[in-house]
Amino acid sequence: MTGVSSGAGELLEVPAVPPRERGATRIADRVVAKVAAQAAREAAGPLHPDAERPHATVVVHHDTAHVRVHLEFDYPCDIGARCGRVRHQVVQRVRALVGMAVPEVAVQVERLHLAAEYGARQGRTR
Repeated sequence: MTGVSSGAGELLEVPAVPPRERGATRIADRVVAKVAAQAAREAAGPLHPDAERPHATVVVHHDTAHVRVHLEFDYPCDIGARCGRVRHQVVQRVRALVGMAVPEVAVQVERLHLAAEYGARQGRTR
């Protein structure tokens, strides 16, 4: 039993609830997807002005989240390094904020945007 004060100086006895009867917290897939998308935005670095913001889709099974992040990058850039940073950040943020393991983060680069200064140096116009 646990004692709780009623505010008037008297102690009320409250029965303790066993852990199996306390219930469970379920975090919706869309919440995990929003956390993953925000983490991807943080890690992706500056985006091309025409690029859409990163978004994520998630499948949650028990305490495990499988994440797919959709990104657009400017070109030229080190795509592999940027995708690696995104994977790392998504795993860390989902684990810290939601408490789920993330064994898989698939990064899908939807589009590459030619950087304006690169196109100008190459003699190209848009």
